[in-house]
Amino acid sequence: MCAISKADSNPRPVTAPASGRRPSRWQPLLRFAGALALVAAVVPLTACNDSNAADDHSAAPKFVVDPAWPKQLPNNWIIGQVAGVAVDRNDHIWVLHRPRSNTPDELGAAQEPPRSECCFPAPPVLKFDAEGNLLDSWGGEGEGYDWPTVEHGIWADDSGNIWIGGNGGPDRQILKFSPTGQFLLQIGHPSEDPLDSSRTDILGRVASLTVDDEANEVYLADGYGNKRVIVYDAQNGQFKRMWGAYGNVPDDTNPGPYDPAAPIAQQFRNPVHCVRLSNDGLVYVCDRVNNRIQVFTKAGGFVDEFFVRPETRGNGSVWDLSFSTDFAQRYIVVIDGENNVIWTVDRSTGDVVDKQASRGRNAGQFHWVHQFGTDSNGNIYTGEVDTSKRLQKFVLKTD
Repeated sequence: MCAISKADSNPRPVTAPASGRRPSRWQPLLRFAGALALVAAVVPLTACNDSNAADDHSAAPKFVVDPAWPKQLPNNWIIGQVAGVAVDRNDHIWVLHRPRSNTPDELGAAQEPPRSECCFPAPPVLKFDAEGNLLDSWGGEGEGYDWPTVEHGIWADDSGNIWIGGNGGPDRQILKFSPTGQFLLQIGHPSEDPLDSSRTDILGRVASLTVDDEANEVYLADGYGNKRVIVYDAQNGQFKRMWGAYGNVPDDTNPGPYDPAAPIAQQFRNPVHCVRLSNDGLVYVCDRVNNRIQVFTKAGGFVDEFFVRPETRGNGSVWDLSFSTDFAQRYIVVIDGENNVIWTVDRSTGDVVDKQASRGRNAGQFHWVHQFGTDSNGNIYTGEVDTSKRLQKFVLKTD
């Protein structure tokens, strides 16, 4: 039997591979519990008749860069570090960048007096079409809300509303705007209080957001300060639930630097860098520095975990993820800003089945690839931080 399910009712022995699952003292019990939960909640989305089909990854997504995307910005504008990328239901690409990350040299025309003919900072929220044309721009400080000091994470819900996070020191809030930039909702507020994953009135430097439109809930990867996933009502901002690694109570204890030879961490490390929902109702979380994806039910029940190049140190290997565009979402596409590659992971096994791109400055290469979005055709749009400050489009190969 082959199904898109993260838990096995008959767990098989687990070794420690270079990628995929690694052994944990929790795993047999957690797999059994996850299987019971999924029997009631998840209908298998696909099945195969023989083991050869499960091992055939010819359908795994392959990408080729579009070096002409996006088109040059108007108004002598330039973007800064790309803090987030999202694609809405109309295949418009929303970019959140950090205007304040640009240097005086990059903003030469904005200096007093001007030191060069280019450039001025673009507004922090940019909307593009699939051809790379800029359709709209807005954002920044305004009345009635607290714009983050360091932008981080963007999401477009099915109503077209735009959600924004921040990971600066005092950024303990997220914001919701209409598609044209009208302020709608703020959850949390700026604060210099000590970080505390038990608090629900303020956040902890959110890295990523995802909206469950059917349930009208917003999921937050929280984040750079806190070590949790937290869920709020997307309409009124009321707290719903939260959890840490393995579905446990969030633990703010500093576990120290990641060591690939050490026992598997029983808590998240900072940053908890992404949260995404699959078609079959599971929650996927990027535990970046621990080089793993943890999978949960929407209620926070632990289902499984996958490791992606677990020997990676530094900033970790799991920065953001999305799913292949087949309905079963057989594959997870993972971007890795430490190794600067795109990993393809089999969603049913956790095995890494492909690696694309490389570190470099040319089109199709990366330096600190950070977050990305996927359109309905399977094309992906990536953004880079640190000194790269770049957007790229990778077109899904169809032959």
